[in-house]
Amino acid sequence: MSTSTTVDRAFEAALYDTTETALDTGASLLASDPAADAELDRRGEEFLAAAWRRGWQPADIVRIVRRELDEVHVRVVSALIRAQAGRGGPARPRGRRWQAQLDELTTEPPPPTDRFSRATAVLELYRLLLRLPALEPLDEPAAGPRPESRTLTRIRALLAKAEATGFPEEAEALSAKAQELMARHSVDEALLAAQAPAPETPGACRIGVEPPYEQAKAVLLDAVATANHCRAVWNEPLGFSTVVGFAPDLEVVELLYTSLLVQATTAMTKAEAAQRAGGRKRTKAFRQSFLAAYAHRIGTRLQAAAETQVSDELLPVLASREVAVTDRLDRMFPQTTSTRLRGVRDAAGWTQGAAAADRAQVRARPPLD
Repeated sequence: MSTSTTVDRAFEAALYDTTETALDTGASLLASDPAADAELDRRGEEFLAAAWRRGWQPADIVRIVRRELDEVHVRVVSALIRAQAGRGGPARPRGRRWQAQLDELTTEPPPPTDRFSRATAVLELYRLLLRLPALEPLDEPAAGPRPESRTLTRIRALLAKAEATGFPEEAEALSAKAQELMARHSVDEALLAAQAPAPETPGACRIGVEPPYEQAKAVLLDAVATANHCRAVWNEPLGFSTVVGFAPDLEVVELLYTSLLVQATTAMTKAEAAQRAGGRKRTKAFRQSFLAAYAHRIGTRLQAAAETQVSDELLPVLASREVAVTDRLDRMFPQTTSTRLRGVRDAAGWTQGAAAADRAQVRARPPLD
């Protein structure tokens, strides 16, 4: 039997039938034929190429795999993307953001395991890749090279760990480390180093908005985007928001949103500790209300700060850019819907979230002149 036939039989058994029995059948076929491994990887790269054509990018793939599957699957798909890009295939860098996403892929190989378990993981991954929907394309506008902010990558990693842990003390320590990193390598300096001439047309990027409390996080991101001359559209099922704007403004949004989310997590952890000291248990409603109030108040502060930074001479320029951003947004998303924030019913959480927002550092770039 040829290796291609083995893979075809495994796919026929497992990819289009989502039952566990079908998955076991396909994995058994692959496990019994080591010569099929190369063909299996090649088919995986074909699935990735189809995802790129449907508008997905490396960070999007990793995000959805981590959301739907496990870390072993993240390692498998990261290895496939790196291999494809290394040969100049469809995953090759298509701009600064794409290259940054390739650089952020984990280099950890899949853990050693038996052939059946590895085949099962690969088939589970391919099942997911096959059903990915089409996304709006994010073609990067032509622009000169700009230095990358590795600080953002490190802050994101610390924040992800802080959000993932179930231990408040560990979350606070991780969040404090992220803030320390921001203090040593300020967001303002990173932005100044990354400035470049504005492209002629707006671009777009996707920013992960992950559970828990993703509604409040999406509101916070929308507030940051609006205050920085961008627009954000939240895709709740896939766990991200698409932000449309000019390149320097997109950089501001990414950095400031990450910074504010770190500060919110730290403040919420401290507020919960005080609640527990007073005899109240930690509740989901408290966290949801805290983050909702934080996002609302931050939006008000950012908008007020933005209005004071704009001179009369800049108003026509900003108006023209706003028209361009709105036009790009309307072409990408001809139909959008609004949603109401749910679960905001804890008065203490709302009050303390608003107070934390008042204390937050919101400076992300020098005043406009």
